[in-house]
Amino acid sequence: MGLFGFGKKKEKVELKAVVDGIIKDLKNVEDEVFSKGFLGEGLAIVPKSNNFYAPVSGELSSVFPTGHAFGINTDDGAEVLIHIGIDTVQMEGDGFDLKVEQGQKIKAGDLLVICDIDNIKNKGYKTDTILIITNSDDFPSEQLVTEGSEVKANEVSVISFK
Repeated sequence: MGLFGFGKKKEKVELKAVVDGIIKDLKNVEDEVFSKGFLGEGLAIVPKSNNFYAPVSGELSSVFPTGHAFGINTDDGAEVLIHIGIDTVQMEGDGFDLKVEQGQKIKAGDLLVICDIDNIKNKGYKTDTILIITNSDDFPSEQLVTEGSEVKANEVSVISFK
């Protein structure tokens, strides 16, 4: 639907995996803001790679200068949050090589950031990467993969919504 609910019928939208890794249920993430669903519905991926990609096309509504978090607004109005690691904001960008900037239009599969996952682990932080639809009341979602599943970035759809 368009901005005011007019126009084309909403199609089913799927979010791709943002990184190669293993799926983790959001409720098992060691941060209550995420695990209790305060920010919306979604899942986590325990990364096995350093490259993180856009799970959907849209506009980057927020890009944290530290490189650990991104907000994407889709054309349909869904708000997607990607958060790399738990408490990694405290790393102040160390080991995060940003490839995008706020306000940029992106396509699913575009490289967002290259992270040194080993650096995150060595500094004592969890690498769980959170993928959430923050306005999930407006965009109810369905998780397409189960905990423990291995996923490849850009190849596997992990969440769908209409």
